[in-house]
Amino acid sequence: MKTNPREILVYYNPSSSSDRKTVAYARSMSQYVRTYSHDQANCTSTQWKGIIDKLEIEPKKLFNKAHPEYQSQLKGREFDEEGWLHVIRNNPDLLRSPIAIKGSKAVMCDTPTDILRL
Repeated sequence: MKTNPREILVYYNPSSSSDRKTVAYARSMSQYVRTYSHDQANCTSTQWKGIIDKLEIEPKKLFNKAHPEYQSQLKGREFDEEGWLHVIRNNPDLLRSPIAIKGSKAVMCDTPTDILRL
């Protein structure tokens, strides 16, 4: 995923007030901010792989394990990397927090101020 080094990309859930605050912080940091709500961001598995590589975490750690859908469908299941990418691509609403990307760096924004780590 090629982006301008000054541009911030934010993948977020617009129904979450904490996620909207993260977007507000991003806009205070740069005038070049692109936001993608989970229902609009039709990322491919390859794009999600790139995001996960930038985050430097296992795909399983992206999920909100308290979400009822995670509990009923994914709890206790193990997948290979391709399987987790498929789950993320088809269930972005299960992500635990927004993901912010700037250049080659990405962060999970568990709190709105985590975006300042970019």
